Amino acid sequence: MEKVVKWFLIFLMTIAVIACAYFVIASSETISGAPQEKVVYNLPYPGILPDHPLYFLKIIRDRVSDFLTRDYLKKAELYLLYSDKRAAMAVSLAKKGKNQQAIDTFSKAEKYFLKIPPILQEAKKQGSAAPSSFVDTLKLSNAKHQELITELLKTLPQGITDSLNQIMLLNLQVKKELEKL
Repeated sequence: MEKVVKWFLIFLMTIAVIACAYFVIASSETISGAPQEKVVYNLPYPGILPDHPLYFLKIIRDRVSDFLTRDYLKKAELYLLYSDKRAAMAVSLAKKGKNQQAIDTFSKAEKYFLKIPPILQEAKKQGSAAPSSFVDTLKLSNAKHQELITELLKTLPQGITDSLNQIMLLNLQVKKELEKL
């Protein structure tokens, strides 16, 4: 009888050790393997992409709209739209395998974004500060752009990473400027 109890206790301890090991391994996998949360920000529909023959008309329209917009807050909203559309274009171009065009387009997106903080500071000097909701939207958009750049770094070929790192530096510069607002 003593041997039966002894074997039963060994059996229970073995089961306990295996169960503990299983839970430790399972919890470590969920912590390290958990995907980072996506930024909840919807980019606008990009429309005609730069590889389309009529894209130059879109560029002309954008430049005319930019020239005719005089209100600083409206101009900042316009630049945010241009920036977001170009970021969406870059993702679409990367999916089509047009990597260099995607990088050039994303660079333009970040350069448009970089124009926004000085415009908002100028508007503030003139007495029309940007609403906090717009600043929050800018921060969300910037975070979404950073997420997209990170995804492109993972998917595009290795030779292009230097250009993407430059775009990431522009994104971080924008982020610092937005913190000042």
